[in-house]
Amino acid sequence: MRKWKEKLIGDRAFYKMVLMIALPIMLQNGITNFVGLLDNVMVGQLGTEQMSGVAIVNQLIMVFGLCIFGMLSGAAIFSSQFYGQGNQEGVRYTFRFKLFSSGLLTAIWMVVFAIGGSTLISLYLSEDGTGDILMTHAAGMKYLHLMMIGLIPYVISQIYASTLREIGQTVLPMIASSVAVAVNLIGNYILIFGHFGAPELGVEGAAIATVLSRFVEMLIVVVWTHRKASEYAFIQGVYRSPYVPMKLVGQIIIKGIPLLINETIWAAGQAALVQCYSTRGLVSVAAFNISSTVSNLFNIVFIALGSAIGIVVGQLLGAGKTEEAVDTDRKMIFFSVACCFGIGAIMFCFAPLFPELYNTSVEVQNLACALIRVGALFMPLYAFYHAAYFTIRTGGKTIITFLFDSCYLMVINLPLAFVLSRFTTLPILEIFILVQSAEVFKAVVGFILIKKRVWVNNLVTNL
Repeated sequence: MRKWKEKLIGDRAFYKMVLMIALPIMLQNGITNFVGLLDNVMVGQLGTEQMSGVAIVNQLIMVFGLCIFGMLSGAAIFSSQFYGQGNQEGVRYTFRFKLFSSGLLTAIWMVVFAIGGSTLISLYLSEDGTGDILMTHAAGMKYLHLMMIGLIPYVISQIYASTLREIGQTVLPMIASSVAVAVNLIGNYILIFGHFGAPELGVEGAAIATVLSRFVEMLIVVVWTHRKASEYAFIQGVYRSPYVPMKLVGQIIIKGIPLLINETIWAAGQAALVQCYSTRGLVSVAAFNISSTVSNLFNIVFIALGSAIGIVVGQLLGAGKTEEAVDTDRKMIFFSVACCFGIGAIMFCFAPLFPELYNTSVEVQNLACALIRVGALFMPLYAFYHAAYFTIRTGGKTIITFLFDSCYLMVINLPLAFVLSRFTTLPILEIFILVQSAEVFKAVVGFILIKKRVWVNNLVTNL
């Protein structure tokens, strides 16, 4: 027992180090998701159709966001290890790579949304009456057209914030995000409902407030980073030249393209899962919108600790401290899972309260409550395979990450949801439980991969 305790539980200095990195990320995500919940509730006051239209567009924007995350993640592997090595020039190169690659990807997605937005929204609409569908589609299109304006400042913010986090500077992104969500919340209150003499804009008001908050976040993180260039050495001279060594570009592409493909396919798979659930009508769309918004508020714990694994373990690998990296990774994974047992219990108990905040039917509220409770029960499992994902990714095993994450979703989860939603009469709750239960096998695979130490690699020694 003592041996296992030493393996899985760190000392006070260990948890102080982990929390110094994870807490700002957790606080940032927590504030963002809490305001997202309030934002969702305010839009929900407009009615089920408007809430569903916004939810569908946010599902599409999530796919875009995860594509950007995937593109940045390839460079992030090298940023963390370069910083652990003490190579600021290397961090500067990865920052430039992020600018070029993410800019190209954003342009592609803006064309996709401009040309195919209406078709994409229509994929989520079925049954429940023609009038409801038309109203939901119209609300979604209004929201999407305005949200496209905010894609560019969002990406710029992510490039700066991700690099700062990779060098262990997590406070500035937290501050920028906190101010932005405050702007978003106030803007929503004023523009959705027409307070203080402003016009009552409904879903368009929600979009305008979100776009404005994106610009505020971008300005804070960019201006502050450059004003503190003496503290953030990687930003010094970053725009004097577009140069990035081709050897590094090649390595980032080799490691990063699988991550980009993984995040894109995973996000598309998640959107397809929601589309499968939406075949049961707008009740399911609305209920999943509520449950996912609430779940995001509680999921910040394992998401932040997963990001911390990428930062801490990546720096240790870059410094050549492989055994310390293995020990730290094991303890951080255990800490994440243990925390999520408690967080899941809290989420389960308070599940009935959240749906009552929405101006929607009792049927939607009851289904949302049940979905939230299912998510709460599975939270420790989510925590484990999320930590496993970041562990494998940190060591540069991006092909394995791709197979472990998105391939599993497309081969197991999505076909299961498709068959159950279209060829059975099972209620949506039972379908959701069965699909989530399939994640158990994914966690087993993650455990085996971590145990075999396939991820223990220093990628920057010869760069």
